Amino acid sequence: MGNAYNTLAVYPEKCNGCGECEKACAKVKANSTDVVHSRIKVLKSLEDGFFGPVVCMQCGEPNCVKSCPAGALSKNPETGVVEWNEDKCVSCTICTLGCPYAGIYYNPLMSTVVKCDHCGGDPECVKVCEPKALEYRPEASVYNDQGDLEDLFAPGLAACLGCNMEILVRHVLRHVGPDTVLAAPPGCLPGVCAVGFNGFTGSKVPSFHPLLTNTASMLAGLRRYYKRKGRDVTALALAGDGGAADVGFQSLSGAAERGEEILFVCIDNEGYMNTGMQRSSTTPYGSWTSTTPVGPSLPGKANDSKYMPLVMLMHDVEYVGTAVTAYIDDFHRKVEKAYQASKRGFAYLHVFSPCTTGWRYPGDKTMEVQRQAVATNIFPLWEYEKATGKLAFTHPVDNPASLENYLSMLGKFRHLSKEQIEHLKNTAAMRVNILKAMSEQGLAGYQNLKVAV
Repeated sequence: MGNAYNTLAVYPEKCNGCGECEKACAKVKANSTDVVHSRIKVLKSLEDGFFGPVVCMQCGEPNCVKSCPAGALSKNPETGVVEWNEDKCVSCTICTLGCPYAGIYYNPLMSTVVKCDHCGGDPECVKVCEPKALEYRPEASVYNDQGDLEDLFAPGLAACLGCNMEILVRHVLRHVGPDTVLAAPPGCLPGVCAVGFNGFTGSKVPSFHPLLTNTASMLAGLRRYYKRKGRDVTALALAGDGGAADVGFQSLSGAAERGEEILFVCIDNEGYMNTGMQRSSTTPYGSWTSTTPVGPSLPGKANDSKYMPLVMLMHDVEYVGTAVTAYIDDFHRKVEKAYQASKRGFAYLHVFSPCTTGWRYPGDKTMEVQRQAVATNIFPLWEYEKATGKLAFTHPVDNPASLENYLSMLGKFRHLSKEQIEHLKNTAAMRVNILKAMSEQGLAGYQNLKVAV
């Protein structure tokens, strides 16, 4: 398969027109404060209140390269960056006419064209952009590393339109490989794909359908059996929150405490979605479900969610991580760490997995829902490694985005009162404070924590 390339992503709706990106670019490229040297430009006043960064898109088939009569522009096949050769350039500026995105500029002080080169993979403009209108996206490494591996999930599965579960499972199985035994307890996953339907199975690795109560204990026995036979087989659980935090917690906790060599992935869609959208212990406070309805005297779920990643960390297992598929590079890095840790002991990965049906949002918003959950600290991304004894945030959010915007995306939250929203904010802040204390002071910091919200 061909190479994929890292991307400098632009979000014009977030730009406030500060121009710090232009200053940073001019400084690093020309050691100047004059923004005429910048390779990124901020458009202003095209419409009232409109700002927008404009930068080279590093096109797949660049018109600037095609239109350059001197051959001074070329696309680097390794990095994907369109490179400019000053020695060949004749300053005809035809490239600026050929670019449909205005991504290459004429610098009158230098009498040459200038364009973005991603600063060698570490763009300065991204570092100074406080509103996060610029973001360097390194997900291409996932495609380059994983693209040639076998997809261990069959096509044509029956998940709901926009379901996050299928992409999650495909990436996990592709990463851990074929020497895997998969346990999928009752839930959406076995019903529509892993164990199969209508006489067919969706997974291309040996799979079985345990009870909700015994997923981890069955995998523990299988892993021990294969080790005795001299085979290094990954014991993988793909379980919903019911099979992990509720009905399956007894065997999960026991296997974790014993240090069984298992990779346990909890696919948390915050409820029993397969059987009618009932609440689970990971369902957030205030949520509508079929068993926590909303009415004049019914405000949705009355309890806070069980924070399973922290519960599992307290088992002192080899690895605990939280992940979303919207940040796929972070997701794969954690799958790899969990996979390696499962060779030494118990590894737990908790994946936030929105449900289009039960959460009541359009199927094309699944990735945006995940990003907003991270941006608001509703679902912080972090990991704990026993080998180092440290907890670290992998996508820290110091200034959380508006929680109201996130909640408004989801039908299960649209009834919330101001008091309920404030309660959710306080809960998220409390959990982040606990995690920060543990990150800064180690596990001992948790014991003496005084949370001020």
